Amino acid sequence: MCTINAPHRHDVVGSFLRPERLKKARNDFEKGKIDREELTKIENEEIKKIVDKQIELGYTSVTDGEFRRSYWHLDFFWGFNGIGHIHADKGYEFNGVVTRDDTAIVTGKISGENHPFIKHYTFLRDLVRDKKGVEARFTIPAPAQFYAELVREDKHVKALLKVYPDFKGLEDDIVNAYKTVINELYNEGLRTLQIDDCTWGCLVDDNFIASFIEKSDRDKEVIRREFAERFLNINNRVFQNNPEDLVINTHVCRGNYASTWFGQGGYDKIADELFGKEDVNAYYLEFDTERAGTFESLAKVSGDKKVVLGLITSKNPTLEEKEAVIARIKEASKYVQLDRLYLSPQCGFASTEEGNHLTEEQQWAKLRFIKEVADEVWGKN
Repeated sequence: MCTINAPHRHDVVGSFLRPERLKKARNDFEKGKIDREELTKIENEEIKKIVDKQIELGYTSVTDGEFRRSYWHLDFFWGFNGIGHIHADKGYEFNGVVTRDDTAIVTGKISGENHPFIKHYTFLRDLVRDKKGVEARFTIPAPAQFYAELVREDKHVKALLKVYPDFKGLEDDIVNAYKTVINELYNEGLRTLQIDDCTWGCLVDDNFIASFIEKSDRDKEVIRREFAERFLNINNRVFQNNPEDLVINTHVCRGNYASTWFGQGGYDKIADELFGKEDVNAYYLEFDTERAGTFESLAKVSGDKKVVLGLITSKNPTLEEKEAVIARIKEASKYVQLDRLYLSPQCGFASTEEGNHLTEEQQWAKLRFIKEVADEVWGKN
């Protein structure tokens, strides 16, 4: 089993545009035109292609493109015992578009036994088992993201209170369920786990925080600190006390749905908690637009943690100017040493199966460009 863990100088975030064949197969399955066995066969074939393509382009920490998922987060939540699939009152309001309205709700005690994502990982693991210097990396949503989804609307809270009279019990079972899944992934050979987390991307947005002021007379910064500490606590309870050779990285963004976004604001508003206290090996950070703020908050990245600069946008096909990207890397190195910096897209290319607005070839062009820039900045590796 490969022990060369992510991040790498040129890196990916995880999701890739779904091929038309895969989209058709999922649609046919939903309409009853094909069975689960046929869908899985097509998923397997398309995942093998996406893995081979990543390796061909020089990427050595590969993902399955999240090809078995409709969403980057909900499919994982639905895999827990005690969680049901329902529709929210409305989807999330992104910039100029409303997402689909699927959501997760508590139906019973939450636990992590027999999670379907274990088989998803072992298939990926076996694809690269004999490929020297290549690791199978797996992505799942953050525990804090799960918590946030379960308290999203009044009907969510009413449902969970029937099972969990107090929120402490809910948090405990979320932590235990995650620990169960992570331990099983580890036992199957996983050594690099990526935790995707948009909760921080919400907390940096003053408009998001303002939505809670209507229900409270507290100052917005007090509210922000309360949420930050709550999310930090539930994440760290999962991130800590794992095997020493399990690397846990996290990815933070402000929303990525069909090339649109949800939040805006600099990391400085939550840097003390996120960069100073979250117990992770590396941060994959959105930095492709001014919505993400400046690099100054990176000075609060504690210890020898790594920072993957998401300077290349996955939201549109335009290739960035190389010299401008290199200049931004140098600017970031004022706050984090260059040997602790890495380069990637700001997010995946398809956080949901809709995908962002670019073609597969334009997607690959972005990855070629990232490697070219990384090789120039840090040397070929």
